Amino acid sequence: MESFANHWNKIHWHNLDYHINSQNEQDVKIALKSKKINLQEMSALLSPAAKNHIELLANKAKQLTRKRFGNVVNFYLPLYLSNVCSNECTYCGFSVSNRIKRKILNKKEIIRECEAIRNKGISHLLLVTGEHTKKVGIEYFRRYLPLIRKYCSLLLMEVQPMSQEEYVELKNIGLDGVLVYQETYDVISYKNNHLRGKKRDFFWRLETPERLARAGISKIGLGILIGLSNNWRVDCYMAAQHLLYLRNVYWKSDYSISFPRLRPCIGNNLLYSCNNMDDIDLLQVMCAFRLFMPEIEISLSTRESPNFRDHVTPIVVNNISAGSKTNPGGYTSDKKELEQFTISDDRSPQEMYQVLLESGLQPIWKDWDIYLGRDINIK
Repeated sequence: MESFANHWNKIHWHNLDYHINSQNEQDVKIALKSKKINLQEMSALLSPAAKNHIELLANKAKQLTRKRFGNVVNFYLPLYLSNVCSNECTYCGFSVSNRIKRKILNKKEIIRECEAIRNKGISHLLLVTGEHTKKVGIEYFRRYLPLIRKYCSLLLMEVQPMSQEEYVELKNIGLDGVLVYQETYDVISYKNNHLRGKKRDFFWRLETPERLARAGISKIGLGILIGLSNNWRVDCYMAAQHLLYLRNVYWKSDYSISFPRLRPCIGNNLLYSCNNMDDIDLLQVMCAFRLFMPEIEISLSTRESPNFRDHVTPIVVNNISAGSKTNPGGYTSDKKELEQFTISDDRSPQEMYQVLLESGLQPIWKDWDIYLGRDINIK
């Protein structure tokens, strides 16, 4: 079976750039009338020409979102366990060269964080760490993941890529899903922004979703960090190809997608000049993915502004964070110097709950319970 890495090797970045940007008004209209979007039509929906049809694109995306998911939107919160990292990445506050205080949560601190999150009413957790296999690797997760599992009904993680065998082990002790963003599919931009450490290995990261699927992980999240490459349209098109490959080959897993934009952080307080995606562009991309693959979940974090989140969530969003902290211990401490990046929307879950209700949506704090088959042993 040909891996996606083999497929990626056959792709010419500059040819895709030309192809997407050459799509015209007629190509967009054909795509918008299509009942099942293919990759050719996806290139039209990601093109500059499609921006002129944003209202129709958004209306079709909203109809598909409601038809597939109803009016529900799931709350989740990231739980940062550590900011220790062995990678040198130009865009991240946890980068190994940044002179920040390093922190790894111990058992008591994890319990305090979990209880603080539970008091907010949210039961969907995303575990986040810096990438350090020795200090915060499989041994750490083996020790603490069962503990954290007791405090949540859905447990995801966004940490360093692991082996298939390690993912199998983590699944057996309570892991539901893994987010592993490629950041960019442009290998040159990737290497220019990942200067040192295991994350510099482009293909080890690229092949992670396949290891996850073979390990039987239920939910796999992909994403692009908008601003790393000089062409977000090609990056998003590559993410569409990656999703299509995974869904066709590893159809037993569910998939989600996210398009975070660069945010200021310690060591890098200026956004890159290639981060030229405005709000309408981001809405266009999210709607294009809804038309391309109606069944995938689309997530939106507190990186984005309150205004953008309020207007876009009713159209196309399935999962949304609120009251997020991006530093280890952030829910029980006011320390800011440990943050991975600065959030844009600092509203509480309760405030966001009211916003969603007023938009005609039903916020979901918890989507599983014991009688549905998951005994999480909350005490």
